[in-house]
Amino acid sequence: MSTKDYLEKDYYKVLGVSKTASQEEIKKSYRKLARKYHPDANRGDADAEDRFKEVSEAYDVLSDEKRRKEYDSVRSMPGGFRGQQGGGFPFDLGDIFGQQGGAGTQTGGAGERIGDLFGGLFNRGGGAGGTRTTGTRRARRGADVETDVTLTFGRAMNGVTVPIKLTSEAACGNCRGTGAKAGTVPRVCPNCEGTGHETRNLGNFGFQEPCKECRGRGLVVDDPCPTCHGSGRATGTRTIQARVPAGVSDGQKIRLKGKGAPGENGGPNGDLYVNIKVKPHAVFGRDRDNLTLSVPVTFPEAALGGEIRVPTFQGQPVTLKLPEGTPNGRTFRVRGRGATRRDGTKGDLLVTVDVQVPAKIDDQTREALTRLRDAGDGDDLRADLLKQARQE
Repeated sequence: MSTKDYLEKDYYKVLGVSKTASQEEIKKSYRKLARKYHPDANRGDADAEDRFKEVSEAYDVLSDEKRRKEYDSVRSMPGGFRGQQGGGFPFDLGDIFGQQGGAGTQTGGAGERIGDLFGGLFNRGGGAGGTRTTGTRRARRGADVETDVTLTFGRAMNGVTVPIKLTSEAACGNCRGTGAKAGTVPRVCPNCEGTGHETRNLGNFGFQEPCKECRGRGLVVDDPCPTCHGSGRATGTRTIQARVPAGVSDGQKIRLKGKGAPGENGGPNGDLYVNIKVKPHAVFGRDRDNLTLSVPVTFPEAALGGEIRVPTFQGQPVTLKLPEGTPNGRTFRVRGRGATRRDGTKGDLLVTVDVQVPAKIDDQTREALTRLRDAGDGDDLRADLLKQARQE
């Protein structure tokens, strides 16, 4: 858990419960949200995966009575962060943060856990001046990388493996990431003692920031590598094979974990986010997991009913039965002929009727249509429309 979690994250809000919620209410809300955002039900959805992790983290804290009490205590500190002399802390800061020189330093239990939690944020060394945190160099996670992939409609429907060429920073091949010229080695930064960061203290509250001397690397290079100029990083190009699942839609974003920029000092790689762009099809459209299709029909077919053949995507045509008096714009559903869903099932094909009126008619057709027109009463058909139009 990061330093800022207890301060910045409202776990009650994450689970959608009140601060006085019972354990049963917390458990009920968690189960509901976990089912909704579980990765198995939202494959390829990075936002849902992050939401699931957030919900699980909140439940881990609030479902444990002891951790919940600590969490509530930290968030209820009067005035945000005031020392004991300013009054207000419901417990001894020395016990919680393990400060040296304070009364009753605690080395175990809840105090130690909270002390570890806030170790990078609060002053643990005492003294009035700016202090530095000692320790080993921090591992750094690689940066996330984002790229666009354009697919034809068919490849998006069927799924495809595409090569993606990425240009990103990696360890310099000449100095192997040290930043130092061949035959030399960097030295530990004397300012931050190799941690890559330093802490500015304001009483019992401190701000952690990258070391100005080494710019966060933890090392100082006296004789820099001529290739990377001492940064230890160089731009490299690599090609990865990315699997795009069947049924992907235009505008969808796919997350490939660990395929982003390499990490530093043993840190994990970043993630690769692939933005999908799908070229439109000449005949078929998309409506979520369904395919859409507009089919022209003649006026007699719509009026009298009948059977018509309609195409399916990469399959044999199917026969669609039109009932008598089918209106223009009516939509029919053909089950299982749509896009592939995440669970492997398929959406439907939505067929919309487009009644065509002939631009030219022969004498025989004109006579038949005249009889049809005279048999009906157009004014009665529009009577309600004319009546409603007169209303204020």
